[in-house]
Amino acid sequence: MGKAKILIVEDEEAIRKLIYRTLTLEGMLVYQAESGEEGLEMVANTDFDLIILDILMDGISGYEVAQTIRNSNLQLPIIFLSGKREDEDIIRGLNIGADSYITKPFSPSVLGAQVKSQLKRREEILNKNTFAMSLVHGPFRFDLNGYKFYKNDLEIKLSSKEIKLIKFFMENPNQVFTKEELYENIWNNNDVDYNSIMVYMKYLRNKIEDNPSKPKYIKTIWGIGYQFSI
Repeated sequence: MGKAKILIVEDEEAIRKLIYRTLTLEGMLVYQAESGEEGLEMVANTDFDLIILDILMDGISGYEVAQTIRNSNLQLPIIFLSGKREDEDIIRGLNIGADSYITKPFSPSVLGAQVKSQLKRREEILNKNTFAMSLVHGPFRFDLNGYKFYKNDLEIKLSSKEIKLIKFFMENPNQVFTKEELYENIWNNNDVDYNSIMVYMKYLRNKIEDNPSKPKYIKTIWGIGYQFSI
């Protein structure tokens, strides 16, 4: 993961500068907006990892900004930072969908800790969702949404037939398949000879094996067929 992108939406310049210094020292990329309108425009054009949001601002309020964001993005962490300290204000903010509510005056170190905690939680959720829609075996991951294949988290570019082959293998690890079975499952009985399967196996090995001449993952089971072994 690269540097986290944080947006501060706050109309008081001194507070923006304080938060900017605090989070920049933590290695984050910090963007600033002076109003709710400017904040929403920046959210529409940049993928942020977290929003720090004041409530009382000229123009649209922080509540309205948060509600607009939540209507289209349920996962983006929002921290309200406000001088409104009443229970009903805090409850309203949390009900809108804020992940945290910090009252002013505030401790920069506590704010920094809250930001890091929310970023960690967001990363865990995103990783969980990614792997929930993936086939994972050993160093390999197949993204079922994007139909992309990774080895040790590095994407390996595959042709359409190679993609179908590796997906089939990862759906059926450690099973032995004859050429006929691969032909039926990958080529769907189209006009192709069995030698084409051998050619594609060679292509695939060249891309995913550490040593294609001594394949560790796509094994030939002599007299039978092939096995994707983990």
